[in-house]
Amino acid sequence: MNINWYPGHMKKTIEDLEKKKGLVDFVIEIIDGRIPLSSRNPLLEKVLEGKKKLIIFNKSDLADEKENDKWINFLIKDEVSVLKYNSQRPNPVSVTSYAEKLMADEIKKYESRGVNHGPLRAMVVGIPNVGKSTFINGIIGKKSAKTGNRPGITKTNQWIRLNEGLHLLDTPGVLWQKFPEDIGLNLALTGSIKDEIMDRESLSLKLIEKLNAIDKNILINRYKIENNGKPLEVLDEIGRKRGALLRGGLIDYEKTSGILLDEFRKGLLGRISLETV
Repeated sequence: MNINWYPGHMKKTIEDLEKKKGLVDFVIEIIDGRIPLSSRNPLLEKVLEGKKKLIIFNKSDLADEKENDKWINFLIKDEVSVLKYNSQRPNPVSVTSYAEKLMADEIKKYESRGVNHGPLRAMVVGIPNVGKSTFINGIIGKKSAKTGNRPGITKTNQWIRLNEGLHLLDTPGVLWQKFPEDIGLNLALTGSIKDEIMDRESLSLKLIEKLNAIDKNILINRYKIENNGKPLEVLDEIGRKRGALLRGGLIDYEKTSGILLDEFRKGLLGRISLETV
């Protein structure tokens, strides 16, 4: 599947981030714990080079716990902190304390000169539908940023005051122009590329392939089917089990594909990591 999605506003967003990076002390990058590699935009790394970074390992509750720990250990560097995060149970104290730890040296420099640095300022970045707005709303305890289960909800930058010590600049989700097929597939499966431009039936067959490679019992346990490993036959069985049928008993592949993709994205198939270290 040749998957690419780069609307014009994404190019503008990258240009805008480059202009505004001087306004912030560090960057908060949200990534998807199920696809920690695919959900990191190399353009952001290039544009925001030199900024310290706090990586929010989001949707960790949807990913395999053992893989979470392996990825976090892999991602931590001198200029990077990593916080495993579940937006369903937000913890604003953790975010603030991680930010203060990351910027401790800079804060000390200001204090040594008798200068009050004021609140830390962070730019929140990430790919579409990775959970930036949900993360922000969760840690501030009220709805400030628009959210949704599809990419492209946040369209503009906005400053948000988390507390006296930390202010956040929310930014639109952005992809890059061309990515390898495997990365494009992971982005599409987790909902970071609009379903409207995808062939969802083909996408669901690819998901079945991936899930069976991880553990064939995933689909057997969820849909109570006899899984023989052939994606189209598996999709047929799921359709029959869920009553997704057209006239004459034919499988409604559009509806069946929607069921499978939606339940995977919501974590109803279990905690699944599509990428391993």
